Amino acid sequence: MEFNKIFAAVLLAGIIGMATGIVADILVSPEPLHENAYKVDTSAVASAPAAGAEQAGPSIPPIAPLMAAADPAKGQALSKACTACHTFEKGGANKVGPNQWNLVDAPMGHKDDFNYSAAIKKKHEEGAHWTYEELNEFLAGPKAHIPGTTMTYAGMKSEKDRADLIAWLRTNADTPAPLPSPDAAPAGGAAPAGGQAPAGGSEQAPKSGG
Repeated sequence: MEFNKIFAAVLLAGIIGMATGIVADILVSPEPLHENAYKVDTSAVASAPAAGAEQAGPSIPPIAPLMAAADPAKGQALSKACTACHTFEKGGANKVGPNQWNLVDAPMGHKDDFNYSAAIKKKHEEGAHWTYEELNEFLAGPKAHIPGTTMTYAGMKSEKDRADLIAWLRTNADTPAPLPSPDAAPAGGAAPAGGQAPAGGSEQAPKSGG
């Protein structure tokens, strides 16, 4: 008898529990949330610029105003730091970098006997030239101005030193390129057709090198 009472009590408790669950489901009908319980303001994130998407800073000051007073002799002294990788005389051999005779006013990547980096080859295909301003910006920071170049030189920070060096490079040619006018445009202008310097010595005269 006692066992039957216990069994009946357990069975009754189970029935009551099931009935309670059914009634609860009927009385409470859960619905999915249509929006987050906690709202997060994402407007600040959406308006923030993506990493690395900042506008590039202004280019360095143009070198053209300094060229008339630049000192080729001082530039020659500065060039000694470059002789480990380059030669500068006419017909000189290529080293780690190409020979730099007739550098100012020649197309980028113009030497057929030197294997330029892919970055310089691309510039050559685009018709880019080593204008005074291109040389200025490249000498200030080769990898910053032409990403992908294999030139390991960190850059020449002094604007006057760059002007002196470019003035000396200009003399290393059968016919030195015309000096740029003081108000010549910075790097980025199109090179004149045929690689010739325009009348008046615009800085858009093409250049060569690697």
